Amino acid sequence: MDFVGEKLGTVSRVPHETRSVSVMENVTLRLRSGPSLTMDVVDTPGIATRITYRSFLRYGFKKEEALERAAEAARGVVEAIKSMERVDVALIVLDSTKDPTSQVNWVIAGNLKARGIPYIVVANKIDLPYSRPSRVEKAFSSDIVVPISALRGDNMDKLYETIMEVAGS
Repeated sequence: MDFVGEKLGTVSRVPHETRSVSVMENVTLRLRSGPSLTMDVVDTPGIATRITYRSFLRYGFKKEEALERAAEAARGVVEAIKSMERVDVALIVLDSTKDPTSQVNWVIAGNLKARGIPYIVVANKIDLPYSRPSRVEKAFSSDIVVPISALRGDNMDKLYETIMEVAGS
């Protein structure tokens, strides 16, 4: 997501292309209505319940490189889970064109609940015609859900307001 005019993470067709946590420190989020919040933004690799080198073979990697990428991706998942220790508010960003009821989404939400970390479920990609943010809202009916398009910037003000509310600013 773009909080300060630059992208923190990468976008790739290759799964687990982001294999380590990225941090952007002292980002100030200002609402048009006046209040602001200074925060560190922590972007984690996608958390997966299963990572196999075979998934990288499908993208043309040779076996040795696929094995290394799978190992890096697994280390990235562990790093992502450990990074929760420094989080005050989390965003669970889901692709609203896909089924939100995957095991990994429940694991992430459950982990945050168990740690007492407030979170916002973000239903991304609402700009796509086959997006179904209502499925995300239904699956996470007891949670705060904000539909957005990170690509086009749709509903980002609502997301920023919600972050401020949940953070208590």
